[in-house]
Amino acid sequence: METEDVEVWPDAWPAFCLFEALGTQWRLGPGGPSGLDYAAIPSTAKMISLKRRELPEAFNDLRVMENEALAVMAESAE
Repeated sequence: METEDVEVWPDAWPAFCLFEALGTQWRLGPGGPSGLDYAAIPSTAKMISLKRRELPEAFNDLRVMENEALAVMAESAE
């Protein structure tokens, strides 16, 4: 698998860390991944020491990353 270095803006870093930590928490359906398991977010955020006050903004950014990841996974499944 080919990897690519990407730059993460400092304000998006907490969400990126949360997204990365949730890497095994995808809900799967008959058509493949349908989204992240949101029930895992609070405990995962706590484990990576994400501050409670950072969670609302991180969640919004996380959803953007989730949607993009779903688009990429759907594209690669074709």
